[in-house]
Order: sequence, then structure tokens, then C-alpha cells
Amino acid sequence: MSQPAPTLDRTLRLKSVVLFGLAYMAPMIVLGTFGVIAEETGGTVPSAYLLALIAMLFTAFSYGKMAAAHPVAGSAYTYVRRTIDSRVGFLVGWATLLDYFFLPMVIWLIGATFLQQGFPSVPFWAWIVGFILLTTVLNILGIKVADKANFILMAFQLLVVAAFVVLSLRHVIGAGGSGSLFSTAPFVNTGTTFATVSAGAGIAAYSFLGFDAVTTLTEETINPRKTMPKAIMLIALIGGVIFAIVTYATQLVHPGGTFDDPSSAAFEIAKTIGADLFAAIFLAGMVVTQFASGIAAQASVSRLLYAMGRDQVLPRKVFGYLHPKFRTPIINIVICGVAGLIALFLSVTTSTSFINFGAFLAFTSVNICVIVLYFQLRKQGKAPNPVGFLVAPAIGAVVDLWLLLNLDSTAKLLGLAWLVIGILYLAYLTRGFRRPPPEIDTLAAETDVEPASA
Repeated sequence: MSQPAPTLDRTLRLKSVVLFGLAYMAPMIVLGTFGVIAEETGGTVPSAYLLALIAMLFTAFSYGKMAAAHPVAGSAYTYVRRTIDSRVGFLVGWATLLDYFFLPMVIWLIGATFLQQGFPSVPFWAWIVGFILLTTVLNILGIKVADKANFILMAFQLLVVAAFVVLSLRHVIGAGGSGSLFSTAPFVNTGTTFATVSAGAGIAAYSFLGFDAVTTLTEETINPRKTMPKAIMLIALIGGVIFAIVTYATQLVHPGGTFDDPSSAAFEIAKTIGADLFAAIFLAGMVVTQFASGIAAQASVSRLLYAMGRDQVLPRKVFGYLHPKFRTPIINIVICGVAGLIALFLSVTTSTSFINFGAFLAFTSVNICVIVLYFQLRKQGKAPNPVGFLVAPAIGAVVDLWLLLNLDSTAKLLGLAWLVIGILYLAYLTRGFRRPPPEIDTLAAETDVEPASA
């Protein structure tokens, strides 16, 4: 008798899912972009993050609705093909690959850049390869191993963030007394306009990319219909609150938006508030942030590829394969690691333009899915709440579409070119769009059966 095909290991609870999402978002990266956003907003970075948080919560709410309706791996790809159309779902999944597939590469590239600043004698390629090997091995060994490693890394990262805030506030008290801790200047000043804050929020929104990625771990989550919606909202909310608190404290230390070098503003502020010792700890925290984020990002893209391979819209023997012992999509994990070597030939600016198009297209599509689901439920005789199924997703869709249309020209050009390739492949797969893309029955994956040990 043949052995049953291996399945993903359902072991993750709410805390683990939230930590994976926060690791993907990489809270400490808010300090890496602080100078750029401060310059854009004229010194009101917290306002930009609060506006972005409000906007992203609408989309997070929609992801929660769809995760409860379709608790399987695949994220936006699965939601669109199940709710709207399988062909459109494929194209959304294809576009999302730009975000998921290349984000680990960007994360490893940024981490290697930080390390090279601290250790210039070590070849740049060695840091890239080191990041890839370590994260790949951890993800191959299984979601339990990755979960434990992620917990330790996130704990260190959050400690560094907390230390940065405490030292910032101590510096402010030392310079102006305790009364200077409370100021409206980081939120609004004489040069503040809605246009400047909105422009900053458009940049700040990139920091939230990743709260959606945990939906790719649905089939490894216990009781996903209840756990996933809670986790998605908590990730977006916790991440947004961290961003606002950190940037408020940082903005108090350095009011306004003028810097010698905006891209390294936070590193210089770290020296100001804690001298060279804390600057070294800060650098270590940034590297750990990239490592933890890389684990989460590589795990997520491997599950998206697995969902598409299982449906046979990508070659199933390759992308739909699970290792029988580790119960992980080992081939997908390795493919993602090999693709990360592209980072050796790209700059951070160029590589980040790969990911934005797919992310905001997926966000927009998921919001539209909730609206479509509203009318489907009405046809079934149910009475879904119009606020949660119509108003909230409509607001989210408009915001995400605005962010999509306001991406730089490079991002839009790369995204459209990638979509054209996807359309050509879909035409081949469906014999000229005459039949839907293949799909397998994943009903078993949608049952919320807890393991015996739970």
C-alpha cells in the first residue's frame, strides 16, 4: 500500500503567527527609513505612520475576512480564484510573486549592506551567501524550528527597539526636562499639510508589507478560521503602534526633516543618544532584524509556490512537493535561496522596486474579493454586515489603488512587464483562455482539525 502524501504540519498558534508577521514586517526597519520620511513630511513622521496604519487596517480587516472564508495556503491568489475567477486569481498570484519572491532577496541585501559597514574587510558576497544558507536550512528543517529561531530573534530585535526609545527619551529629558517629552511638533508643525503627510504615508505604507504574508501559513495554523483574522489585525495594529512610538521618540531627538544623509539618519541618532557602544548594538539589531525577516519571507513565498504547484498552475512535481520527513516545500525554499543570489548584482534601490507593484495589486484584489463575497453570501440567503463587507473593503481598495498608481515608474514598468509574461503563460496553460487553470480539491485543508497533541 502506498504511503499517503505528506501534508503541511499544523502546529502554529496565535502567538507564533503574530511573531512571524511582525518578523516579516521587521519593526526595526522603521529606523532605516526614518530620515527619508522625515524629509518628505517636514518632520512629522509619526503622523505619516498613523495615517498609513489607519489605511492598512482596512485591508488587514479584509484579509481576515477572506482567511476565515478560505483557510488554505495561497493568500490573495487563493482568495481571488475562489471568489472571482480562477484566471484572475492566477494573475494576482503571479503578480504577488513579485512581492513574495523577491522580498527575501531585498532583505538579505539590506542585511549584508549593514554588515559590510561594520566589517568592511569581509567580502560582500560572503554575507549574502551566509544569510541565504542559514535561513534556507532553518526553513527546510520545518516550521517548528523556524518558529523557535524566530522567537529568539524577534525578542532581541524588540529589546533593541525598546532601548532606542528609552535612550531617546532620556536624551530629550537631559536636554529640555521632562516637559519636553510631550509635544505636538512630531505630529503637526507650521509646515505640515495633508499633502506632505500623505506623501510620507505612501512611503510608510511599505513598512506594513508582510501583515498579509502570514495567510500563506494558514495550513500550518491551528484553528485558522479564528486564529488568522485575529493574527492579521494584531500584526498590523502592533506594528503600527511600534512604528508610531519609535518615530515619535526619534523625532523628539531630531525635530524637523533636515539631515546630512537621510538614509543613515537613525544610525547617527543612535550615536547621539548612546555613543559608539549603542551604535554597535543598533547595528547588531538591524542585522538580526534582517535575518528574522528573511526567515519569515522565505517561508511565506515557499508556501505560495506550493499552493500554485498543488493546483498545477505551476509544475506540481517541483512546486507542489513536500519533503516526507520535514513536511516543508523544500524545493521551493531552495529555489528562493538561489534567487536571492541575484542580490549580488543589484542595489537596494533597484531591488525594492520589484516588490511594491505585486503587494498593492494583491491588497486591492483582496478588498474587492470581500465585496464580491458580500453579494455571494446574500444570494445564499445570508445577511453579512454591509459595513464589514462593503464599506471597509471599499475604503481599503481605494487607498491601495492610490498607492499602486503612485509607485515610481520603475516599479510600475517592472510590474506590468511581469504581468505580460504571466498573461502569456496563462494563455498557454488554458489553451487560449478557453478553460480555467487546473485546481485540486483542498477541502481537507480547510477543516480545522487540531493535532492530537494540541
